[in-house]
Amino acid sequence: MKNDRSGKGFKAKVFRFISISVWGVLPGGAQRKISRVYANIYNRRWTKHLIKPYVRAHYDDPNYLDNYLPASQSNEYRSFQDFFTRVLKFPPQIISDTIWACEGLLCEYGKVGELELVKVKGQKRHLRAVFGEEGKSIPDDYYFSNVFLHNNNYHRIHAPINGTVTRIEHVPGDLVLLRPWAYKDPSLPALRNERINVDVVDNKGRKWYMSIVGGPGVGSIVLTHSTFVGASVLIGQEVATFLLGSTCCIAAPEPCVQSHVGDQVEMGDPL
Repeated sequence: MKNDRSGKGFKAKVFRFISISVWGVLPGGAQRKISRVYANIYNRRWTKHLIKPYVRAHYDDPNYLDNYLPASQSNEYRSFQDFFTRVLKFPPQIISDTIWACEGLLCEYGKVGELELVKVKGQKRHLRAVFGEEGKSIPDDYYFSNVFLHNNNYHRIHAPINGTVTRIEHVPGDLVLLRPWAYKDPSLPALRNERINVDVVDNKGRKWYMSIVGGPGVGSIVLTHSTFVGASVLIGQEVATFLLGSTCCIAAPEPCVQSHVGDQVEMGDPL
């Protein structure tokens, strides 16, 4: 057991070194060029042969693929990207007025007014900055959550409530690695990386702040045709898709009462 822990610790140190001291210091332009090459590989037809071995390695359910359809809407997956952006065959049964917008690892959570400052390139910033200019107006009693979507997660983002889209903002930035365990502050990449912020006002007039954060290998963050300022969205309705890699941050007026940091959350489950 001691050797096993030691091995994991060594791997973590190597990953932190690569994340912070190698990839993290590259100019944003270089990160994008490398990411485009990486993303384009997974659009090649031959990568469809990686899907079945990947599923066997990452999912306990041998029938996992039966729950999804190819993003291309074809009869079979055309590439690994077609699998990565897979579509749910059946939407989850929603039994709450507020839900998780995506599935993944809940890597940070807390009241906005109690969050500590994060050091970014020598400057300290509050996590409100993740949400752009409108972030300054987020009340202290709102709840911040950061869900990291691992490569084996379902990579579509859905509306956490019924409401109306009131803002869409593109924030330019880097594409640093997203793995939360590589950083002292797990949400640091959300402050540095390119992202799209989407605000939704619910039926009670409360604003929900969503930040869809890109990372290395992300060809783009694609909003659905029904996601635009002034659009009405229904709870569970798809809002956006990630093309490889992702994190989703939300500042919400409602607390999360059924999950804790370190838990895997599922899209459609009650907060």
